[in-house]
Amino acid sequence: MSRMLLKCLVSALLVAAALYWLADRAVLGAQAYLFGYPLVIMDVTRANAALTLGPENQLHRVREFPGASFKDVVRPNVDTLYTTAFIDMDKGPWVFEMGPNRLRYEVMPFMNAWTDVFAAPGTRSTGTSGGRFLLAGPAWQGQLPEGMTLLRSSTRIVWLIGRTQTNGPSDYALVHRLQDGIRLRSLSDWQAGRDPAPTPWHSAAIRPAPPIEQMKSMTSEDFFTRLAGLMVANPTNAADALMLAQLARIGIVPGQPPHWDLLDRWSLRLGRVMADWGVARELSKSRDLVRGWSTPPAVLGHYGTAYNTRAAVAMVGLGANLPADAIYPNATVDGAGRALHGSHHYRMHFGVGELPPVKAFWSITAYDAHDFFIDNPLHRHALGDRDPLVFNVDGSLDILVQADPPHAQRQSNWLPVQAGAPFLLNARLYWPKDAALNGAWGMAAVERVD
Repeated sequence: MSRMLLKCLVSALLVAAALYWLADRAVLGAQAYLFGYPLVIMDVTRANAALTLGPENQLHRVREFPGASFKDVVRPNVDTLYTTAFIDMDKGPWVFEMGPNRLRYEVMPFMNAWTDVFAAPGTRSTGTSGGRFLLAGPAWQGQLPEGMTLLRSSTRIVWLIGRTQTNGPSDYALVHRLQDGIRLRSLSDWQAGRDPAPTPWHSAAIRPAPPIEQMKSMTSEDFFTRLAGLMVANPTNAADALMLAQLARIGIVPGQPPHWDLLDRWSLRLGRVMADWGVARELSKSRDLVRGWSTPPAVLGHYGTAYNTRAAVAMVGLGANLPADAIYPNATVDGAGRALHGSHHYRMHFGVGELPPVKAFWSITAYDAHDFFIDNPLHRHALGDRDPLVFNVDGSLDILVQADPPHAQRQSNWLPVQAGAPFLLNARLYWPKDAALNGAWGMAAVERVD
């Protein structure tokens, strides 16, 4: 073998090895990005809430529905009023109390920093008589007070994102009274029988960008550095041991800021691009559809090692309930598989006995291509069983989805969308019956009628 040929062969092997190394690091970077995304966006959302909603460790009772200008969280709803709090478990434990509520469905899910729901007291799980709960962090070893139920978080960050059924703006006064029956206090304040003094707070003079936009603009270095720092007080589960080993291969270790050279940075940036592209591709796929509708998987709220699913949910629906409390069928295409677009007219026809099977209530909400409300003259973003829908003579129901208003006698069943723009539909079934959970029932197709 000539010297020139040998040099070419060695060069080719070195290039192949470098490409293999780069590809391997990029794949690991993509996996690490999807694994860590829920934890980082949870922390970004927590920081945002401190600037726009109020201090940690205090309940924030949202008193009215968001409007079309609301951009803080993707796919907001107009079905419930929220009672929320970001809670620092290092400053606990905390006593959470719910007053009796026999008038409206409610669910008070507590999520850990990885977006797993570790408790969901409310109408379905604990009944209508209210309750008292001790919310404790992973290290707490005290005595549980008599009459309390222990709710234990595995992470320092906890997000309560409670929902109380609200039947339109006319229902605000009643729901406000129910919200006021919900309390959060430190254990020491509860034992002393006192209410804590409110923390002084002023809303940020300049409103920060929505969390989803902050995530998009965050550099890869900043993302992974923040992830490594957050994992110290918000540890992973035992089932994540393999992923932690993979993270360590690319220098991501809890509590240790990553130190990368130029090739590391390039490969991890490429991995992030791959991850974003992969999630967008998966979300746009029209597979596993039933009459054009896709229902999120049953692992919502209890993700285990389904990291890609957990990341995708964090991107398009952070704060999702357990399926037992609510399921969220969604559609981006009509029954024939064509993309939904405001240049067309659509109808959803529910035959007799085909309405969503629920023990609480259901709704269908329209969103734009960015997962936010669509501005319209009626300020109507959703329709559901609490609206004055007009049924057909035979007892069936038609919901009209279009940009321009239908005839006056049909406007009660009209869900407005934006003319000339793509949109999507998101149904919500609160306290779904078994038929909805096991797939025996499915949403009516969105039929294009022009």
